Amino acid sequence: MSEPARQYPSHESGRPAPGPLRDWLAAMKAHTPPAQEKSAERAARPEAPRAAEAQPNWAPRLVPPKPAQAERAPAEPVRNAVEGEDISELMAENLILKAKLRVEADRYAELQAILAQEIRDLRKHVQEEMSALDAVREERDLWRARAEALAQPLFQKR
Repeated sequence: MSEPARQYPSHESGRPAPGPLRDWLAAMKAHTPPAQEKSAERAARPEAPRAAEAQPNWAPRLVPPKPAQAERAPAEPVRNAVEGEDISELMAENLILKAKLRVEADRYAELQAILAQEIRDLRKHVQEEMSALDAVREERDLWRARAEALAQPLFQKR
């Protein structure tokens, strides 16, 4: 038996919009003029109805109206509204990505500062240990010299 074909939700821009972006777009579309209310209502609906009204990936070629075709002129504002909607989605996504980039850059700078401080502390600790080791060596050399000085008369001939 064959499995039924899987249907994935279709998104207008070709990529899923994150939650805050979707909320921001819904708020922006709520303030749109009445001519664009239909697109705002479509954006405010849940994901399931969007999949049902999914459009194909291709769009028919739009031909500019001739003077005799004055009745077809309203198609141009609809196209501009859809392009404006796409541009606003891209701009919103761009703003969100820039904000995320700033947050990541701040985190990166903070991590670099923490690492630099840890390296300084480690170098200081190693320097202290080396100083202590040198002090032990000096003390060892001093005791060796004292022991040799005390033992020297024992090995001399009289």
